[in-house]
Amino acid sequence: MKSRIPFYYHIVFFVLLFLTYILWDIGLNDRKIEHVIKAIYYGITPTYILAIFIIYILNFYFFCEWFLNKKKLLIYILTLPISLLLFAAVRYFLQEVVMYSITGMHNYYEETREITYYIKDNFFFGLPAVILSALTFLFWQFQTAQHQNQELLLENKKAEFQMLKAQVSPHFLFNTLNSFYSQLILKDDKMADDILVLSDLLRYVITETDKDEAILSKEIQFIQNYIHLQKKRFEDQLFLDFTVEGNYSNEKIISSALVHFVENVFKHGKFNNEKEKAVISIRIKDNFLEISTFNYFIEGENYSSTGIGFDNLTKRLEYTYKDQFILEKIEENNTFKTYLKIPLKK
Repeated sequence: MKSRIPFYYHIVFFVLLFLTYILWDIGLNDRKIEHVIKAIYYGITPTYILAIFIIYILNFYFFCEWFLNKKKLLIYILTLPISLLLFAAVRYFLQEVVMYSITGMHNYYEETREITYYIKDNFFFGLPAVILSALTFLFWQFQTAQHQNQELLLENKKAEFQMLKAQVSPHFLFNTLNSFYSQLILKDDKMADDILVLSDLLRYVITETDKDEAILSKEIQFIQNYIHLQKKRFEDQLFLDFTVEGNYSNEKIISSALVHFVENVFKHGKFNNEKEKAVISIRIKDNFLEISTFNYFIEGENYSSTGIGFDNLTKRLEYTYKDQFILEKIEENNTFKTYLKIPLKK
């Protein structure tokens, strides 16, 4: 999960930190105001805060993002000496090179500018940069996770409400379909089989899609049933290659994820031209599932305008799989391609 904290938050935070540092110096350290003003005037305090800010930003957007975000705590701890060394180098450049060239004053005495002492001394002074950036990163991560969790709960409640609206006496529907099946089984086997497939589809939609996770074998069976009925609908005008590769049984995935891609193909795709076949491919390998789709669509249709479902799916994937999934969509030359790769749960 990437942090999306606006950059100006950091700037505002450090302006407040700068003011706090000055007030702390006057109030608790009991330094005379004229000494504090002199330190500001000659650039000692501003360059120190600026050095902290630079390392804070470096640590926040690189080391925290690369390692702390991915729970690689040990590697992140190993980067701390690097951050502190960089702080010493940045502070030396700002105070002992830039500030000196402008004011003619050094912050450190000549003997304390010796490299070993300077680095050791600034390991202490650089700690606020590392600590503040790590704490800010973790706090923002927590806030983002809480916000995403609330959004997901709200979307689930909306979905449950829509499902309840659609569940007009589901037992009545099942009983009616079973009655049709019983009447047709002796007269028209094919029609009776289709009624049974339709009943299974409805049962799956009503009983399974409101769950957070779905059993992969059931999800694929639903898709197979769905495509079976679509073939009846299109008769001989459905040009679609549908394949499933790999072994699967009771592995679990996020519910309705595969259905989303299949429904989009049928909602927007063209199927009446053998030279412009649609493709739906599902592949299970090495505890990962991949689904890719390809279809032509009617020229002039804005395929991307139907992205609400895609955005909702993206949020659910981020919440469930964090950074362990790949989701892509490409629209070009009246064709639309999608690709999803997710880990399977046992």
